[in-house]
Formats: sequence, structure tokens, C-alpha cells
Amino acid sequence: MIKRILVTGGAGFLGSHICERLVEAGHDVICLDNFFTSQKTNVSHLLDRPNFELIRHDVTLPIFLEVDQIYNMACPAAPGHYQYNPIKTVKTSVLGAINMLGIAKRCGARILQASTSEIYGDPEVHPQPETYRGCVNPIGPRRVTMRGNGCRKPSLWTTTARTVLIYESFVSSIPTALGCILMMVVSYQIS
Repeated sequence: MIKRILVTGGAGFLGSHICERLVEAGHDVICLDNFFTSQKTNVSHLLDRPNFELIRHDVTLPIFLEVDQIYNMACPAAPGHYQYNPIKTVKTSVLGAINMLGIAKRCGARILQASTSEIYGDPEVHPQPETYRGCVNPIGPRRVTMRGNGCRKPSLWTTTARTVLIYESFVSSIPTALGCILMMVVSYQIS
């Protein structure tokens, strides 16, 4: 069944590959991005596809769309990006999640909420085993991402959206030639 799918941060590294994969699968894809840390060139090859739509918009501001699924990938993830404008990073994490949850609730859509391993701090061991608890420093350079994710999760746990999936990406490998996305993740599902 063809679904109408919103990908926020859709022109970013992970988001653009998700858009590409969903378009190839025949779904109607709306890519929402403000290009704060992403590039339009990441999705330029999709612009001529009839089942792809690009909207320049900031997730911190409400938007009214009708969708079946939401992949909320919007948030600066690289240290240089989230440290450049920490207030914008927190707003993107928190307000972006709240706005996407509003759409999910209104439409009865499923939502995937991306997160990052940055919230666990600079790891002391590589690779990290499943039992690793992180090396969190509340005043360190990763504090912005930690706070944004920390504020966002309680709102996700108490939402009335149909289904919320939270993915925390630890290792991402996206071979575009193969057209597949492989992520080692920790996931939580709220039904």
C-alpha cells in the first residue's frame, strides 16, 4: 500500500537516504528541511520524481500536513553544527518533536523519532558493548544534544500518537550504491 510519508531533516545525511529509499519503494514522500546543516544537493536527484515533494521549512514552527508516517530526523547531529547554535539545537529537538507529535496525533500517523549517541557523551571504549552506560558530562560540549534529547523523550512517552518509535543511532553505514540503510540502534516502541 502506498503511504504518504513525511521525512523531517530529509535533505540531511540520513534523511536524504531515507527519502531516496521511500521514493524508490513507490511511497509519496514529503521532504521537510530548513537547510541549516543539510544540502539541497542531497535530494536534487529526487526533485523530478512525481512522488517526491521538497518543502523548505523549520520544524520548530507548526506545519499542517496530512501523512500516514513521519520520520523525524531533524536536528543538528555533528558537534560543529550543534555547538554553533545551541539554542536552535534544543529548539529543534524539543519543538520539532512536539510539532511532529501534533501531526501524528491529528492524522493517526506512526512516527519514528531519531536520536543520537551524542547524548551518552564521549565514549571511553570502542566499540561500545550493549552494557556500556556512557560517559556523560553535563557541562561538556555535548550538553546541548543531551538536554534536547532529555527534554524530548518525556513528551514522546506521554503522547497519544498511535505509535512512536524512538531510534538512537550509534553506528550508521549507508552504502548508496546498494540502496540500503543499515543502522545499529536501540529502539523503544510506544503503542
